[in-house]
Amino acid sequence: MAIIKALIEKHYDSIVNLRRHFHIHPELSAQEFNTQQKIMDELLALGLQPKKIANTGVIADLQGKLPGKTVAIRADIDALELQDECNQPYQSQNPGVCHACGHDGHTAMLIGVAKTLVELKNEFSGTIRLLFQPSEERFPGGAEMMIADGALVGVDCIIGTHLWQTLEVGTIGITYGPMMASPDEFTIKIKGRGGHASMPHQTVDALLVGAQIAVALNTIVSRNVDPMEQAVISLGFFKAGDTFNIIPDTAILNGTVRSFNETMRTALFDRIEQVTMGLCQAAGATFTFDKHLGFLPVINHPDISKVLADAGAESLGSEKVLTINPVMGGEDFSQYLEKVPGAFMFVGIGNEKKGIIYPQHHPKFDMDEKALFHGVEIMTRAALTLLK
Repeated sequence: MAIIKALIEKHYDSIVNLRRHFHIHPELSAQEFNTQQKIMDELLALGLQPKKIANTGVIADLQGKLPGKTVAIRADIDALELQDECNQPYQSQNPGVCHACGHDGHTAMLIGVAKTLVELKNEFSGTIRLLFQPSEERFPGGAEMMIADGALVGVDCIIGTHLWQTLEVGTIGITYGPMMASPDEFTIKIKGRGGHASMPHQTVDALLVGAQIAVALNTIVSRNVDPMEQAVISLGFFKAGDTFNIIPDTAILNGTVRSFNETMRTALFDRIEQVTMGLCQAAGATFTFDKHLGFLPVINHPDISKVLADAGAESLGSEKVLTINPVMGGEDFSQYLEKVPGAFMFVGIGNEKKGIIYPQHHPKFDMDEKALFHGVEIMTRAALTLLK
């Protein structure tokens, strides 16, 4: 429909203003009460009947002229525990809390989809279900709560998007299978025997054992994983000792494992434990190994990915629809995909000329707001196609 662009153009300023409102007033996971109320107010003004769900989320159905399929569109609404340094008029006014992942844009875009489709409701049959999900940034994630509260009841398929800084504005990224990895966590606690730094022969140096483990873990992917497969093991925390002249008796390593299937996930964790056990036994230390399995990987349904790609081509041109490699970040959108077919896409927001070069979760993160127009248009077109 040619009218779609005109309708989004009509609402574009309000969509941008909504994004800036949410950026100024970010809220952490499970604390999105004001965000929830703002969403409710916007949807009520459109004549919809939104309801609260998953404590701080919102759900609303937008009915077409006749019954038909139900297509869900999801946006996450929570912010990060991070000081905002974007240095814009819409910089966060909530100290230590920042929309540095783009969820302010996701929320504004889904309201924009609602604004557009309300004006087209006599042009389609079926139902568009709007899902504003809390707590994506905090495990176990809000998707699980949304599903438990009935978000997917009667839903035939689901789509979602993530504004993505590494893609240039005016492009989108699509995969036809694996899209995002499982973000798993592990903690290794090493127990040695402490002592005076001048008498290391009387100790079992937990710091040294931990250092050896840290180096060894970084060889697992390069030496135990098929080069044609994708996997990541990264350490983000290593703590041992409190002062310069005491050999510590304890060391703690905390890291993440990223993979795309259960076989690889199991193999990586098994190998981490084997390496840790061997090095501890060699040094005379003991250890505990705890793992915490995160979200499932995001695996797109290829047919629904094609609908998103076709909508992107219609909106931006086929040359702007990029088939990308999967990324090792995680997303609880995978929880929905376990229940109903669906697909996830990335919408580019990067613009080097405007200085929009900082990645997600960076204090200077920002976006080229023209991406909001593209996201609304593609999701609107894709949803209407899926209803057919």
